[in-house]
Amino acid sequence: MEYNGSAIIAMKGKNCVAIAADRRFGVQALTLSTDFKKVFQMNERVFIGLPGLATDVQTLYERFRFKTNMYKLREEREITPSTFARMVSSTLYEKRFGPYFCEPVIAGLEKDGTPYICTMDLLGCITTPADFVVSGTASNQMYGMAESLWEPDLEPEELFETISQSLLNAVDRDAISGWGAVVHVITPERILTRTLKGRMD
Repeated sequence: MEYNGSAIIAMKGKNCVAIAADRRFGVQALTLSTDFKKVFQMNERVFIGLPGLATDVQTLYERFRFKTNMYKLREEREITPSTFARMVSSTLYEKRFGPYFCEPVIAGLEKDGTPYICTMDLLGCITTPADFVVSGTASNQMYGMAESLWEPDLEPEELFETISQSLLNAVDRDAISGWGAVVHVITPERILTRTLKGRMD
């Protein structure tokens, strides 16, 4: 879980939800790339962040993309975040005796516009809190920052500012994550994506 390093956080707002991740790809202390994608869009209302071993991140993304497309073909409708979370959970649990080294974070809006966030361990045990979820090597630092900054019913711009500050301040205190960040804010009307510059050392 700590071989490549990562930091992913998701937060609820007022009829909106945000997910953010750092952009570093490294092997322990050696940084190899500063634009590694860790958050993936599954449809217009569902995003998944995959922190952990980089090879498993890419393998799982392809599996989830395939399963999401199959769901859409079979059901003739888009998958909701809560249903997607169950699908991710069962996919991880299938491999429980030789697990993928990845602890996913899922964020999205339900059909009625309710924000949904969850995280799970590498065996697929789901946690769905009311405020925010964190995952990755900078988890402890992000908990501290998010608990200080998060408030209920944040508007999209306030939510963006809160999640950005939580992530950027946390990765400054974690040697194997950071090097910039990408933030997605999902509202019923649109998806706002911004790339942040962080400390590059």
